[in-house]
Amino acid sequence: MMPDLSPNTRAILLLTAPLIAVRGAPTSEDLLTPGEYKRLARHLLALQRQPSDLISPDAAELLHACHTMIDEHRLKRLLERGVLLSQAVEHWHARAIWVISRADADYPKGLKLRLRENAPAILYGCGDLNLLGSGGLAVVGSRHADDALIDHTRSIGQIVARFGRMLISGGARGIDLAAMRGTLDAGGNVCGVLADSLEKTAMLREHRNRLLEGRLALISPYDPNAGFNVGHAMHRNRLIYALADACLIIDSDINKGGTWTGAVEQLDKFNFIPVYVRSTGEPSVGLEALRQKGAFAWPNPEDEESFKSLFTLKPHPVEAPSMNENSLFTYDQACNVTAMSPAPHLMNTGAHPEVTPSTVKEDSKLGATPADVLFAAIRPSFQQLLRIPMKETEVAAALDITTAQAKAWLQRLVDEGMLEMRKRPVTYIVKQKHLFE
Repeated sequence: MMPDLSPNTRAILLLTAPLIAVRGAPTSEDLLTPGEYKRLARHLLALQRQPSDLISPDAAELLHACHTMIDEHRLKRLLERGVLLSQAVEHWHARAIWVISRADADYPKGLKLRLRENAPAILYGCGDLNLLGSGGLAVVGSRHADDALIDHTRSIGQIVARFGRMLISGGARGIDLAAMRGTLDAGGNVCGVLADSLEKTAMLREHRNRLLEGRLALISPYDPNAGFNVGHAMHRNRLIYALADACLIIDSDINKGGTWTGAVEQLDKFNFIPVYVRSTGEPSVGLEALRQKGAFAWPNPEDEESFKSLFTLKPHPVEAPSMNENSLFTYDQACNVTAMSPAPHLMNTGAHPEVTPSTVKEDSKLGATPADVLFAAIRPSFQQLLRIPMKETEVAAALDITTAQAKAWLQRLVDEGMLEMRKRPVTYIVKQKHLFE
């Protein structure tokens, strides 16, 4: 059964969703970015209001009260897209695609508890919603894997099914699909977290029956018709970890690629779950580097008891605030968020110091402005991210900042000589000499 579209979800879709299933949608510049919506949600919380209040008959006063966060006319233009939204919802429902928001009771509690206000405001999906709260083993790796790794990965998927756990992966070709197919073919349950093309993927013949049987759920924080985007693919990785109880990395490059970036973020910052790396077959420089960062060697369990023990190692568990788990707004209040806090994913990564009021004050004595201090803190994040060429919009999505802010910082790094700007299309990449600073 598909969940009804709640008033809060309708409001959030109007503000943030491109609605590209229909013609006449606004450009991406008109929509609220994740960072802008986050600030608006905080402001509504402070006013003790909800997103649905923005589409109520008496919303004029509230819209005006939000103009310090988002331009009032821009909010009105977005909220007036009701006809487009209705057409999009009808299109999605015809394809059995459901939509939930962070304010809904059905929203995965693991994402709320672990990602807090950085959990996606909207999730699109197809299949059984109940699978999203099952936990399980995440299996990730390269899109370009040889036959030996594909066969090994399928066998891992079969083990997951045999011992009654769910498999979580990214749905991309290569390792992801091999793991999913191994589990599904063995009669197990799978959750695929997609970075693009949810509608197209859900309509594939190999997935359709599994979706109808309730053994497969496909979800994405991006519009069901969104195309591939490097920033989206990298950002999606943290959702895979947040939904799982443990993760196995089959293969990874070193210092580049989405698998590496997601694993390093988990090991260096989040530590939601134990991370394992493949321990048999051809050696991998990337996997060995992840072991040096704290990943465990996969013990190749052969019985249910040893398999279950893999999920008991939980280094540095994240403490969740007390909350009414059915309410986004009580939850955000419990997080004690502040509008001027630097983005959480730019903090405490081990690659740069934490920015606090005291460090800003101290650096100001030395002549650095607060803006300089913040830029120094996020600089290593750009250096890590741009080991592959990315567009301004992709960088903004990956770092959860506005495109304008990403453009300003990218230009500054180009001026400093750390980044190279390429044309047709315009992309940015770290210069070779700065790769291993």
